[in-house]
Parts: sequence; C-alpha cells; structure tokens
Amino acid sequence: MTAAEIRQQFLDFFASKGHHIVPSAPIVVKNDPTLLFTNAGMNQFKDIFLGNKPAPYKRVADTQKCLRVSGKHNDLEEVGIDTYHHTMFEMLGNWSFGDYFKEEAIAWSWELLTDVYKLPKDRLYVTVFEGDKAEGLEPDSEAMAFWKKHISEDRILLGNKKDNFWEMGDTGPCGPCSEIHVDCRSEEERASVPGKDLVNNDHPQVIEIWNNVFMQFNRLKDGSLESLPAKHVDTGMGFERLVRVLQGKQSNYDTDVFTPVIRATEKLCGKQYTNSDTGKADIAFRVIADHIRAICFTIADGQLPANNGAGYVIRRILRRAVRYYFSFLDVKKPLLHELVPVLAEQFGNVFPELQQQVDFVKKVVFEEENSFLRTLDSGLGRIEAITGATTSAAKPVIEGKTAFELFDTYGFPIDLTNLIATEKGYAVDMEGFEAEMKKQKDRSRAATELDMGDWTLLDEQPSGIFTGYTELTADAKVLKYRKIKAKGKEQYQLVLDKTPFYAESGGQVGDTGTLTFNGETIAVTDTKKENDLIVHFTDTLPAQIDGVVKAEVDAAKRQGTARHHSATHLLHAALRNVLGTHVAQKGSLVNADYLRFDFSHFAKVTDEELAAIEAMVNEKIRENIPVVIKELPREEALKLGAMALFGEKYGETVRVVTIDPNYSIELCGGTHVGSTGELGLFKFQSEGAVAAGVRRVEAVTGAKAEAFVNEQLQQLKAVKTQLKNPKDAGVAVENLVSEKAALEKQLAALELKQVQMLAASLPAQAVTVNGIQFIGAQVDASSPDMLKQFALAIKDQLAAPYLVVLCANAGGKAQVAIMVSDDLVKNKGLNAQKIVKEQVAPLIKGGGGGQPVLATAGGQDASNLPAVIEKVKGLL
Repeated sequence: MTAAEIRQQFLDFFASKGHHIVPSAPIVVKNDPTLLFTNAGMNQFKDIFLGNKPAPYKRVADTQKCLRVSGKHNDLEEVGIDTYHHTMFEMLGNWSFGDYFKEEAIAWSWELLTDVYKLPKDRLYVTVFEGDKAEGLEPDSEAMAFWKKHISEDRILLGNKKDNFWEMGDTGPCGPCSEIHVDCRSEEERASVPGKDLVNNDHPQVIEIWNNVFMQFNRLKDGSLESLPAKHVDTGMGFERLVRVLQGKQSNYDTDVFTPVIRATEKLCGKQYTNSDTGKADIAFRVIADHIRAICFTIADGQLPANNGAGYVIRRILRRAVRYYFSFLDVKKPLLHELVPVLAEQFGNVFPELQQQVDFVKKVVFEEENSFLRTLDSGLGRIEAITGATTSAAKPVIEGKTAFELFDTYGFPIDLTNLIATEKGYAVDMEGFEAEMKKQKDRSRAATELDMGDWTLLDEQPSGIFTGYTELTADAKVLKYRKIKAKGKEQYQLVLDKTPFYAESGGQVGDTGTLTFNGETIAVTDTKKENDLIVHFTDTLPAQIDGVVKAEVDAAKRQGTARHHSATHLLHAALRNVLGTHVAQKGSLVNADYLRFDFSHFAKVTDEELAAIEAMVNEKIRENIPVVIKELPREEALKLGAMALFGEKYGETVRVVTIDPNYSIELCGGTHVGSTGELGLFKFQSEGAVAAGVRRVEAVTGAKAEAFVNEQLQQLKAVKTQLKNPKDAGVAVENLVSEKAALEKQLAALELKQVQMLAASLPAQAVTVNGIQFIGAQVDASSPDMLKQFALAIKDQLAAPYLVVLCANAGGKAQVAIMVSDDLVKNKGLNAQKIVKEQVAPLIKGGGGGQPVLATAGGQDASNLPAVIEKVKGLL
C-alpha cells in the first residue's frame, strides 16, 4: 500500500465505527498561551477535555499536522541522526468525548492493526500503566483485563509513569495510556533476543506504533490531579512509523512519505542517498527531507520566519537544513525552495493549503535561504579572521564568547563552528559557549515568563457565551478566576458565563471596559482567548466577586475598532482587484487607532497602485453599502465564494461578512459597522516590506483619517513657508536637492585635496618602535570613511612592518582608524579589528569593527584620543 492508501484506510475504518472525520487543525497555535505549535493530536480538543465547551461530535477521527521542536516535546537534535524522529509529523487519531472508553479503544486498535493492516500478531506487544504510589495512582487493571481478550498475557508489559502516563505539559489534561509496540527485526534477531526485552529501550527496530491515552485527570499547578468532568479517549498513531512498518522498511525515510523529496534532492545536489546510518551526507538528506515539511506547512499555515517566538523556531529549522546541505552535500546556493512544489503535489489531497500557496511559500523559503547563505559567508570570514591569527598554543581555542557571537549574530549553529574549528586545528570553549547561551535563555525567560495559578471555581456551568455582536453591556456572573504573573506584574483573569467583551482574535484587539460588582467598578485592561475560553484581564479583584456583575465594553474604542475591521475587508478586496488574485491576507492588526494589513505580493506597491486601491475603498465607503452578516454551514459559505484565511480553524458553522456580494465576502468572527458609510474616509499611512513575498500597509479611517490628512497639510504648509511660498513646492524642493548635491561634490573634492596633502606629510612623522614603523596622529576628519581614506593614502608610502593610528574629533564624537601591515597580523597577532574592540572602544566609550588589517571605531568621548594613541603604541 502507498502512504496515501494507508492514511485513507485509517480514516475509513473509524468512519465505519461511527466517527466523524474532521480536518487537521493548523500547525500554528493562535489562542493558547501555553503552546507555539500543535504538538499533539489532542491540542484542538483541549477545551472539550477540560469541560470548557461541549463536543460537537461524540466520536471523531483525523490526521493532525504536529510539530515538536521546543519545550517538553523537543526532538530536533535527533532528527536525521536516527531513522524515526521528526520535527513535523502526522498523528492519526480517534477520539471519544465521554462516549466509549478503554474497552472499545483497545479492541478497535487491535482490529485495525491485525485484521485490516494484517500486522503479524506475534510481532506486537502492548504496555499498560503499572501505577504510581507517589501520585496515589493504582495500576490500570481495566486496560490489562481488556487486553487479555486479544493478546497473550506474556505480551502485556507494565510501564512506569514516564512511559505510560501521558501528559501534554506541566498542567492540563492527562491520564494513563496503553501503547502498542511492533518488533520489526529479522527472524534471527528475534530468536536471539525477545522483543519484550527491547520495548521502550530506544531500539530502532522495536518501536511504539500506537498510543491509547485514557483522559481521566487534569494536572493542577501544584502538581495534584483532579478528575475530569467526563472520561475521554485520545489515541495517537504516528503515521510515518505506521507506513514504515506496513511497507517493510527499516527507516521512515525509506517510505514513500519521504522518498519523493529525497529523490528530488539527489537531482539537485548530484549526490546519491545510500541509506547509511552515520554518513554525514545521508544525515543531510534525512534532515532536508524532514525539515522541508516543517518549514513549508508552518509557513502555509500563516507563520513566517522571524527573530522571535514561533517564527524563530521555523527560521532555526530552516537554517539547520541549510547548514547540512552547505557542509555535507557541498551545495552553496539555495536548494530548499526547489523542493516546495514536490511536497505540495505529494500532499495536495490531504493538506491542500500548501498547493494553494506554492509560489508564495517557495518565495519565502528562497529569500530565507539566500539571507542565511550570505550570513554563512560573513560568519566564515569571521572564523577565518579568528583562526588566521598567529598563536603559540599547542591546541588553540575559539573562546566561548566568540562562538556565541557566531551563533547569535551570524546564526551559526555551534556544531558548524565546531566542525570548522576542528578542520583548522582549533578547539571550541564549549563551557564558555554554554554559559553565554544560558545567560541569553535566562534573559529571554525573564522577559516572557508567565506564572499562572490554578482556577478558583465558583460555578461549573459551561462558560463564555459571547453576546458582543449585538450588545455592549450584559449582566453576568463570574464562573472562575485565577492570578497570573507576567514580567513581574500581577494580574487576574476572570471568566464569565456570558460577556459582551470581544476576545483578541483574527487580528482584532481585545475589548477593554469595566466590570461592576455591587457598586464596585474595576477596569478590564484586555480580553483574550485561551483556546475557546474568553478571559478578561484585570489588575484587581473586587471585594465581593460572587453575585451579578455588570460587564460594559468601552463603546468608543469598540466603534473605532469596528470601523477599521470593516475597512480591512474593503482593503483586502481592493488589493485583489488592483494587484491580482494572488493577494492573500498574511496577518493583520485592527484597533481603534489604525489598521495594519500584511498580504502576499512580490513587488513594492507603486504610488499609482496605492492611489487606485485607496480610491476604490473610498468609493465603496461613499456607496454606503450595508454590511450583511450571516451564520452559514462552512461548505455553503465557501460555495458562495467566501474567502477563508490560511491557518485559521473554522467550525462546521461559520460567520460570513458580506459587503456587496460582487465585491467582498469573507469568513470572519470580528465586529463590524452597520454600513460602509460609517467609515467616513480611508487613507493609507505607509507601505513597505515585512518579509519575503509579504508587504504591509497601514491605514486609518474616520476621524483618525481626517486628523492624518490635516497633519500632512500642516506639514506641507510649514515646508512652503520655509521655501517662501513658491508657486510649485515640488519644483522648489527639487532645486534644493540639486544644490545640496553640488555642494557635497565640492566638499568631497576639497576633502580629497586635504587627504592628499596630509598623506604627503604623515610618513615623515613615523617613529620606529622595536623595528616597527608607528604613526599616531590626530587629524581633521568629518567621518570614519575620511579617516580610512587618510590611512589608505599613506599605505603605499610605508615599508612593512607598520602600525598606524589616526584619530579625529568630529563634533565632539571620537573617530579612530587603525591600519596594520599583513606581516604583523600573521606573525605578531596584531589584529586591527581586535585592537579597536578591546583597546580603543572602552577608552572612547563606543564600539568598532572591520578587518584584521584595517578597522575603525567611534565613540562618545573624544577627550581620550591622545590616550588611544599611547595605548596602541604600547602594544608594540
């Protein structure tokens, strides 16, 4: 069977058992502060397990895109080294929400594996939870009894809490689990060592294939367990491992899940994949085949590479793949982007979002690769400078701080630094590197640490009915609350039985307002979603929290936000009309002050295009079109032409916002105006690039737009006044720019003459120190570049060895240039770059950089320039 057939058989089997087949949730998590990515199949059902919302179906099955590269579930460093760890993987799952439990889950998993997939029963083992006295947990005798109906008792193994008690994180739903393991070894190996001795012992051929998790508990912050409102089944079967077993392969990478990408990589790099377990080239093939999936599907689900958060994780994965093909496949140009179409075609029927955005994803990946390859060149130059210096040490060392600089500034993985260092006979101070890494992690943790207490329950009824589409006030009651601490600030989170407060979602900011308890009013500073839970943030708690609370939204802010949200829909349609239907939303921010809209487009939006888009939006505003909002079945809405956003999870029923059926129909949960005329006026404020293939515009509407236009007119009036009110301000400014350019040209010519005159006199000032010509002088120079010109102008007049220090006081700021002859760099270790950083910068309270033979520095303290000259002279 092909991988696609194996996947479909799983879904068909559970459909026959009464399960509703649901689509995969996006791989990027948007409304859960505890997760960056979907790391398990159960993530999208978390609120159901916690009892926060009812289950739309009692039984479901799916294949879920998952990513494990950070936090507790972190497999990144194993990927490519072994044959079965992955960053992105598919998790096949069947779920029961308070319906069937252990007996059916066990029976059906056995039936599918042995009757449908025809796995030999004598190669299967199962594990059940042995209990844990410290936790007060009894052995799972129920699972043991049910398994005895299907498999001999000697194949039922007891597992400890680590292996057979599943927890998603430090807190949250959890419970005992029962795993199924398969022994894929040869007959000779099986005869030699029993498979049961290798279960859960990291044997590459005796592997877990299915995990039946029996959700019974919720882990609280203090570590204690409480029973969940209902018992649930959460199963997971790693698709890649299942395919490997059914196709009789020794490695996941030998299956048709990965071979199309590996074959394409072979063609691109001109090398062959040989199935070696340890060969660096083969590890590179596996890393690329794995990482390209994580990169592509995460970008397709809306997460662009970035310098922080989820975006940094994707950038790190991409750079790890580049590092492998650069170092071990000898490919020095972008390669990954060429694999995007291969992957898109392969998964077109199961995850079509990649196929629908293939050109966009390919462009983003290409730009990221290109950028890092340039950075690799810079980093390699930095290493060359370090290792090129002469040293007397038998085993020279790259300092930990330097290795961390390569990692932090140049994006160099430490293993790449180690590899290059070894080639050049250097060691790397790993202890120092780890110390610097720990400092950074501690800083990052301190900046983002979120300490959440357990919920205090006042009422266990289902929560979070949102009434804010039709009203801005509501009489409600608090169901639960908790204290949180973020960045040193204590706050409280409150959940109401119903609320008019819109929780931050879909780019629209959360509402603010007030909660009034028995005459005591406290401010709501923000409203956010935690999965599907609407959480109100306050700085204090009332003296009396039970009873009726009046919840009131700040009406003015909500109205301003609604205007900008409706404007975003008008803008999106206008962008597609003017620029083309390739335009798709890639991010947005909507608040009371302005709107920000990110969209896919591969070129700068011209002034003419912006004017046309703005005119189209304003035309729709003047038409005063009613904004019609309906709830419809998702498939019916899509047939109407409603636009759905990539990376959003939509339910069976969706909210459709229509502004003229021939102009804009979008799926949207946000708040909107009644008709477009309420927007008044639409005006762009800016346009620019935000990432590869992504542009960003910012705009304002209504009174904010009027204020912006008035401000621009005032600025124009002030400029015209300065220009003495010319008839044509544009022509007057052009004339000023031309005059400035001519004056700068004259100044440059005068400075060149000054440089030439000084260069003729400076060599005569050279003194000899220990056989080295030394020039130290303070000169008139307006910039570091001018100092470099001075240095280069006298270079040909000096006989090596020489060291030159030129200083200038440029308007109270210190400027320094250091030039060192090649032989001093090689033989004496006198490196201009190190001198400016270590000797000069501290004296002038600044910084610097450059090359070993020529470097410059700038700083705030020009009073120490004479000291700089003496300090550098002293190095001789």
